Order: sequence, then structure tokens, then C-alpha cells
Amino acid sequence: MCIRDRFSYIKKLQYPINIKHPDPKAAAIIISQYGGPHGELGASLRYLSQRYSMPYPELKGLLTDIGVEELGHLEMIGTMVHQLTRNLTEDEIEKNPNFMAYFVDHTAGVYPTAASGAPWNAASIAVTGDTIGDLNEDLAAEQKARVTYDNILRLVDDPDIIEPIKFLREREIVHYQRFGEGLRLVTDKLDSKNYYACNPSFDK
Repeated sequence: MCIRDRFSYIKKLQYPINIKHPDPKAAAIIISQYGGPHGELGASLRYLSQRYSMPYPELKGLLTDIGVEELGHLEMIGTMVHQLTRNLTEDEIEKNPNFMAYFVDHTAGVYPTAASGAPWNAASIAVTGDTIGDLNEDLAAEQKARVTYDNILRLVDDPDIIEPIKFLREREIVHYQRFGEGLRLVTDKLDSKNYYACNPSFDK
């Protein structure tokens, strides 16, 4: 008698997502935080790439921690898009022209694209190798991500969507604060009158 092994995989997200009602219209805008210019894919790659040239261990740790967390946020957004588009009927798809265009290329797969339809592009992130430049880039990136989540919240009314989006929005605010602390750490270590005139990652 052959007994089959039972495989069990339990995955916990940073915030639980359980969307009960498919909504291709909402999926077509939320996908922007998967692969849009201010989305989680770009954020994770930006921070995990910038960390290598950071001159101080505190900053390497900061960028590593936030970069890994952003990967978890990417997973949350992908899960939301999947739950919003599973088991759609052709009629539901045809009633949502924005999602219908997406459906032609990707069916109900989760693909990194902006709400505008533009696919993810590394040109939306910056890695200058300059400590001050990169940290200012990170501050701006978190602010733009927060604005995008604000805009999504203005357009959705399902509590199953709203609550995880609010969680993600709050995390962007925390990240902004932590990058501000990182920038202050750099300027405290350098000549406050000349910190902008050199690159502590490269100039010794």
C-alpha cells in the first residue's frame, strides 16, 4: 500500500489579506504598487542595491531591513491583485476596459506594471553611489509611495482592500522617518557646512 506524502504550506503575510469580492477595476489601479514608478518592486530593488555603497554599518542595516520589508509589501500587493481577479467571468472583464487591456496580455496573472499600463522599468529608481544623494532619493520615494496609497484609498470602498492599503501607507511613513534619521546620522558624522560637497561613500 502506497501512502502519499501530504504537502502543507502556510504562508503568513505581513498583514492578512482576505478579499471576498472580485473587483477588476480595483485590481487595475492597485497593480501600480506592484510594478508602477512608485511601487514596491522598485522600492525593494532600490534599497537592496544602494546598501552596498553605504559607508556606515547603520545605513547598510537600515537599507537591508527596509528593502526586505518592501519585498513583503510586494507580496501583499500581488496577493491583493490575485484575489481581486480570481474566478472572473468574461462579462465582468468586458465591463472594465482598463483591466480588459491587461487581461489580453496577462490573463489573470500578476505582472509588474503601472496603472497606466506601462511595464516596470528600472529607470524609475536611482542608485548613485552617493550617500546623500541616495538617501534623499529614498525620502522622496517613500513620500511618493505614500501619495500613491492615498490616491488608491480615494478610489476604493471595500474594507477588505482598504485595511491592508492603510497598513502599507503607514509603513511608508515609518520608512520616511527612518531614512530621515539615516540622513541626520550622515550629516552628524560629516562637516555640517560641507557635507553636500563630497561623497562619503567614495571620497576619503
